[in-house]
Amino acid sequence: MLLEIDGLVAGYSALPVLNGISVAVREGEFVSIVGPNGAGKSTLFKTISGTVAAMSGGIRYDGHDLLAVPASQRPHLGIAHVPEGRQVFASMTVLENLEMGAYTAAGRRDWSRNLARIYEWFPVLKQRARQLAGTLSGGEQQMVAIGRGLASSPRLLMLDEPSMGLSPAIADFIFERLIDIRRDAKLTILLVEQRVAEALQFADHGYVLETGRVVLEGTHDTLQADDRVRRAYLGM
Repeated sequence: MLLEIDGLVAGYSALPVLNGISVAVREGEFVSIVGPNGAGKSTLFKTISGTVAAMSGGIRYDGHDLLAVPASQRPHLGIAHVPEGRQVFASMTVLENLEMGAYTAAGRRDWSRNLARIYEWFPVLKQRARQLAGTLSGGEQQMVAIGRGLASSPRLLMLDEPSMGLSPAIADFIFERLIDIRRDAKLTILLVEQRVAEALQFADHGYVLETGRVVLEGTHDTLQADDRVRRAYLGM
């Protein structure tokens, strides 16, 4: 198991947002986490990354007690977090943004290969390499954010709402590229996503979070067939 979360309680100050959740992600899997706004999905990612402190419970990554590892060192274990809202460096070029992701030892070692792959997955970034990231469209900025995460040579790529604010056509393109990235780079992907149908369609396994708790889990087939999921999230 690459990532094991066991009974995790986490939040802000004394207010828990996650209330004892457990999630397991195997090497090479595509796992989606869905649920309403405020369910704790982004807080889960921030706790894995170390920017939100755990109150109790545990997180193990590749056998390591992740909660004992400082946040600054977690990317060096192979964890890349592509945050909600893209958060590109607007006054830097596309290429400079991508280079910012290559700060791990693996990222520096693999930089040339990774850059070629990023340009293969997102050809428009090669065309825009010298353009300031702040002048790009929302979809292009999302490609930069994903590419920046990939530049660190991660084993686990965590993506928080990559389709947010994008047109359906661009969101579909992003999902298609994630499938290619997983296949080509043999990555493990953990996705938080508002587009539930697509998130479950591409996932090997999925979790439904509500009020900081896992209320459902299963394969994409079992979750898509579940009446509660169909009514609440798929409009059926």
